[in-house]
Amino acid sequence: MVVVSGQLEDTGTPDDAMSSSDADDELIEPSTPTPSNATFSLHGKVHPLQLPEVIPLNVGGMCFTTRLSTLNRYEDTMLAAMFSGRHHIPTDSEGRYFIDRDGTYFGDILNFLRCGELPPRERVKMVYKEAQYYSVGPLLDLLDKMQPLTGEKVRQAFLDLMPYYKDHLERIIEIGKLRAIQRKARFAKLKVCVFKEEMPITPYECPQFNTLRFERSENEHFEHHCEVDVSFGPWEAVADVYDLLHCIVSDLSERGITVEHQCIGVCDKHLVNHYYCKRPIYEFKITWW
Repeated sequence: MVVVSGQLEDTGTPDDAMSSSDADDELIEPSTPTPSNATFSLHGKVHPLQLPEVIPLNVGGMCFTTRLSTLNRYEDTMLAAMFSGRHHIPTDSEGRYFIDRDGTYFGDILNFLRCGELPPRERVKMVYKEAQYYSVGPLLDLLDKMQPLTGEKVRQAFLDLMPYYKDHLERIIEIGKLRAIQRKARFAKLKVCVFKEEMPITPYECPQFNTLRFERSENEHFEHHCEVDVSFGPWEAVADVYDLLHCIVSDLSERGITVEHQCIGVCDKHLVNHYYCKRPIYEFKITWW
């Protein structure tokens, strides 16, 4: 029996050997990108990148060129933070600083940073969204005071009186879609009740959805359901039925849904004694293609 003592010999030469630490250095990638031009002081502090005065940009494939001072005009913005020299910014194949965002309205952001120019009315809504993304507070404050954003706030104050407004819109869309599919038709028709009651003038309580509830005596209650698909109301405001109809049609149009409406009469259900419902009923016609 042969007994071998001691350590095994290395099969490679000293030049071929690699320490475990050397191997780790080659395999480990930095966890976060670091500025390629950053410099370090003797105390280990990172100095900001020296960015050029003229900045070429690629925003979602659209190219822009601006001054560094323009991007840093308001220090609390996302752009000022990006181009402060403290962060790594990726570049495209041509060396342009890349921002992974649709650049359609980025020119409006730059124009405001350059000279305070505001977008035309038809671009206000979309520029507002971009200003939110880039955190351009001064631009947001000014756009808030412009149409159509100011008008939208006033309109929303009215719609807030109807907590189920959005749910009813979804119900109109869902019913219209199901009826069109069932009938294999281009369009679908729905009955919608839109009513306003500023003060109760009959002995029933303010309803929810399609229901009227009132008292004939202390111990007897009656409920009335208008024979419609969706019902909006009641509300107490200066805005009338036609204002709410305009909101409904506008919001459906915003979602690409073509809708027409016309009044086809009133709910003629007898309630009690000489009281009748008399709520207006509208026919909504949704065309799908």
